[in-house]
Amino acid sequence: MKQNTAPIIIGCDHAAVGLKDIIKAYLVDTAGLDVKDVGTFSADSVDYPDYAIQVARAVSEGTYERGILICGTGIGMSMAANRFPHVRAALCNDLFSAKLSRQHNNANILVMGGRVIGDVLANEILKAWLETPFEGGRHQLRLDKFDQVC
Repeated sequence: MKQNTAPIIIGCDHAAVGLKDIIKAYLVDTAGLDVKDVGTFSADSVDYPDYAIQVARAVSEGTYERGILICGTGIGMSMAANRFPHVRAALCNDLFSAKLSRQHNNANILVMGGRVIGDVLANEILKAWLETPFEGGRHQLRLDKFDQVC
């Protein structure tokens, strides 16, 4: 049964199409979320910034509350996404980082490396990221400083 939840936008480059499909299936089938998939949809070479820009812009503008980006390492996607105001894209290739990115940083885009982690770990990271709440308090004061820069 699907929950009534805010949608998530997801994008990847050619290095992560397979993992994106696995993540998307988890989001829809297990978490019951609506997902907007902006691609890519094949292993043909593409430029990762094109997908990072689509996802980050949608989160930055408030069209989507959260986003997910996946490329080979996750580094390029996170660098591109974090150029947008109000975006807090966190590269998480382990559970500890995923949890803390939400608890302390209120990350609104999860970034993973498709050539770094496997599908089982990716789903565990995703689950932790989705279920971990932001603690607020002193962490919010720190995040407010981000918005002063942008």
